[in-house]
Amino acid sequence: MLTVVMGALVGTLLITAFGQGATREPSQALPGPASRLLPVGPPTPLTVALHNGLRIQLPVAQSRVTAIGYHSSGDGALPLTPLGRQGNEGALSRLAHKIFGGGGGGFVYYQLGGGETAALDVGALPGTDVYAPVDGTIVGISDYILDGRAYGSRIDIQPSAAPSLIVSLTHLSPDPALTVGSTIAASSTKVGRVVDLSGVESQALSHYTQDAGNHVAIELRAAANLLP
Repeated sequence: MLTVVMGALVGTLLITAFGQGATREPSQALPGPASRLLPVGPPTPLTVALHNGLRIQLPVAQSRVTAIGYHSSGDGALPLTPLGRQGNEGALSRLAHKIFGGGGGGFVYYQLGGGETAALDVGALPGTDVYAPVDGTIVGISDYILDGRAYGSRIDIQPSAAPSLIVSLTHLSPDPALTVGSTIAASSTKVGRVVDLSGVESQALSHYTQDAGNHVAIELRAAANLLP
């Protein structure tokens, strides 16, 4: 009898996995409309991703985050290890985590396709302040080019904890006080503001937000491979 009951339970979970695997789970980080209008300061320090010993901190105040997502990238971007829990993982993975443990906890992130984690998108409305995700030094501020046109900037940071790496931020306009050579502190130094790219770029994060999916993007590369 127990075998029959367990078989029925597994069968139901399989149907759920293939019939509703694409259904999104509301993000725990998604703020209500009122909180988006309130003045906010720097984010409370929160590590959202790792690469070996390097910790990537949340670059946007928690109340302004619409969603967090990972996807593939080119140009030699290095993989990140997401923290938190995946909000859109399949039902079979969820069942395995319930039985055997694991799967993370706390804030929610989404896999935006391909299963890769080389690019981290932290969603926020255009104009939202962006803060440094690592301690380090600004080593580059350049135009971010899409289809031959500049849309905001790319800010390159050499982390003090991993000087052989470069953390690059895009989809933002730089803070006027920021210059090459500036020393920055994670979660406290403002580096720019999110720009609106909804009209020029398809933003996969929009599938998990209540807006167009604008965000600040973070990638990690070896310093020797930094593109001009």
